[in-house]
Amino acid sequence: MNLCNIHTHTNAEHRGPGFLVSAGPGEHGGWKCNQSERLSGAELEDPFHGHGAYHGVKPGDTIEVHWVHSSCDVAPGPGLGSCLSDACANPQLRVETQVFLVVNDPNALNFLDYVYGGEVNGRHRAKAIPSGTGRPIEFLGSTTGPKYSQAVCSPLQVTWSVRPNCARLNVSSLHEWAREGNVFEEDHSHGVRQIVTAPELLAPIN
Repeated sequence: MNLCNIHTHTNAEHRGPGFLVSAGPGEHGGWKCNQSERLSGAELEDPFHGHGAYHGVKPGDTIEVHWVHSSCDVAPGPGLGSCLSDACANPQLRVETQVFLVVNDPNALNFLDYVYGGEVNGRHRAKAIPSGTGRPIEFLGSTTGPKYSQAVCSPLQVTWSVRPNCARLNVSSLHEWAREGNVFEEDHSHGVRQIVTAPELLAPIN
């Protein structure tokens, strides 16, 4: 499959063992990393004072990152439209997911280690996908975002692969990704779709 898009959501759209703290309802709600209330003053200090290149994220926030992959012969680009083409309008989609606790700490993970890494054997790939945060939970679902809900479902089906624990991410690396420019044209974090709880809408989890 081809990597077709990378984007982030502020607060987790999924709920897992490492992100159980409720951030409330609505598109700015979702779930936060369990450690988010136990950060030091230095870890919470914003080195950009609210004026960094990547908007909607500050130290102390939780973000959920989606690496979207498509069965279509497409190149990475902005939005989920980059995962489709005129010749491939109903692709198989797979989303690798990692939830991060954003901190002001140069020793935390660097987002630039996980960005678009070019073509490998004819397929577009990320440089890497985070590891060491638990065995990914896999299930069938659909694409997310604040315009969808339990009542309004996205038409695009997805195989989700969600890592169950948070990792710490250096906030400066997010701003560097946006400042340098990226093929996805991402410069801000997106809102969330609240989790689906209706049993009749839930898929088995593997």
